[in-house]
Amino acid sequence: MAATTIFLSAARDRAESLGRLFSAADLSGITGQSVAVKANYNSADPFPASTHPDTLAALVGAVQAAGATAVTLAERSGMGTTRRVLEERGVLRLAADMGFTVVPLDGTGQDGWTRVKEPGLHWEDGFWISREFTTAGCVVQTCCCKTHRYGGHFTLSLKNSVGLVARKVPGDPHDYMQELHTSLHQRKMIAEINRFYPVTLVVLDATEAFASGGPDRGRLVTPGVILAGSDRVAMDCAGVALLRSFGSTREVMQGRIRDLEQIARAEELGVGISDPSRIRLEPLDPAATGIADEIREQMESGGSP
Repeated sequence: MAATTIFLSAARDRAESLGRLFSAADLSGITGQSVAVKANYNSADPFPASTHPDTLAALVGAVQAAGATAVTLAERSGMGTTRRVLEERGVLRLAADMGFTVVPLDGTGQDGWTRVKEPGLHWEDGFWISREFTTAGCVVQTCCCKTHRYGGHFTLSLKNSVGLVARKVPGDPHDYMQELHTSLHQRKMIAEINRFYPVTLVVLDATEAFASGGPDRGRLVTPGVILAGSDRVAMDCAGVALLRSFGSTREVMQGRIRDLEQIARAEELGVGISDPSRIRLEPLDPAATGIADEIREQMESGGSP
């Protein structure tokens, strides 16, 4: 796999930073396409537990300006009813103002899901993924930067994909989220979801982050940066590096970043790359240069013993 670029902009002004990132990223593939948006609305807790409203508005605006024919945000919240979560976070109001569609996935019938079942997965009998993301012309994602106290260890772009997988599907009694969160293979299963849908753009809003706890609350730190790119594995490497720079949980701090289970399994499946030598960090403003240097140093280190 070829090298990939992660753009960084220091976030003293969120709108200005996002504008720089969208100008640098290649959005030409969005023109004439329907776009599915995966944000982070696992709960109704405010940023950095959930996507910041200004980040979502800027992302949707950039996609619309790039010539998308339609924009749909689809989500399944893990901590609360999805429609209520989206309403509390202002997503339904923003959708009405900006003209995009919102689909709460926990009310979706079986025809709204695609069954994924292949040899070699760590899921007992496969899983179901939302058709909003398998049939869209393009998928864009915006995630938060935080640790995860329920076994995921960290929740960045790879784990953000759990919200497009069904907990239950009509006609199928199995609880896929119970399976995921009780499995010894949870982090590998998270990575495997990403093998089955593409992403054109990922925006990681790390203006603030949870360096421990998470996903709904935790120890707040302020990396003060937003990142954009198209490679979910590289993005998670950068996100973990940011968390390490503030001191994080034992699970996040130990060993090489590329060897952490979510990241290693995702690279193994061809989702993206974790090799630091092939991840190009491109700061778009002087304040982001030092942050890029710190991320690079963390990505190349061996971590805590």
